[in-house]
Amino acid sequence: MEEPRAIEVPSNWSLSGRWRLILPAALLALIVGAACFASVVAPYDPYAQDLTARLLPPVWQSGGTVQHLLGTDDLGRDVLSRILYGAQVSLSVGVLAVICRLVSGVLIGLVAGYYGGPVRTFLMRLGDIQLALPALVLAIGIIAALGPSARNVVIVLAVAGWVLYARLVVSQVLIVRHQDFIASAKLLGASDIRILWKHLLPNVVPTVIVFASLDLGLMMLTEGSLSFIGLGVQPPQPSWGGMAAEGRALIGTAWWIATLPGAALVLTVALVNILGEQLRDHLDPRLDATRSH
Repeated sequence: MEEPRAIEVPSNWSLSGRWRLILPAALLALIVGAACFASVVAPYDPYAQDLTARLLPPVWQSGGTVQHLLGTDDLGRDVLSRILYGAQVSLSVGVLAVICRLVSGVLIGLVAGYYGGPVRTFLMRLGDIQLALPALVLAIGIIAALGPSARNVVIVLAVAGWVLYARLVVSQVLIVRHQDFIASAKLLGASDIRILWKHLLPNVVPTVIVFASLDLGLMMLTEGSLSFIGLGVQPPQPSWGGMAAEGRALIGTAWWIATLPGAALVLTVALVNILGEQLRDHLDPRLDATRSH
């Protein structure tokens, strides 16, 4: 009887292949660690204002000082400290949104794909209706009703994205549910819940993990976009999108206020996407089969 496929690290990874996975993972872990321990790493309170030190440039630019390595904003707040605390917002909102989307989408997809018929038709048509609504417009409408906050951003992103995971899982379940080991489990008297949990779920986990790793970068960008237009995290709480919005009026004279938070967001999302691509290359069995030929 065929067993569900488990997540395994291929034994034939080349050294360069390992480094393409390890390097972005290490850099991303460094960013996550700095965000988690921002209260220890940050040199200043991100909310502390010092008007005598306002608009100081970064240390490498003329007029910069080692006391403020990345400069200060128009209120004299340390940019480095605010970037570190802003990382907490972007990462936490992104991770929570992906978890909510993943859990709800996987559960709905398993049920729709396994039972099929009217159940699948109803759930997928519900997803079609949601996909017909532009995601950003839907987000703006919901946040306008609930009010801007990090919690509401997570709710909006979770509501707007479960259907993507559900469709992915349905397509995988439709392939697996007719295989011999599922029929054998039914003949042995396994309940539907046991089949869903023990046999179908392990077969969709690798694909879902890869999709979630790529989705995380999109969630961080969406949070940054919503904060940039004033519908995300509200000042004075630092967020990368909000900091970019605060500094856009001074982009000509104090470029670092908007540019450096934006660069931090771009770098983090790029690392997340690179890591997701590497996970896809090593966890997707179809790519393994292609390489073997």
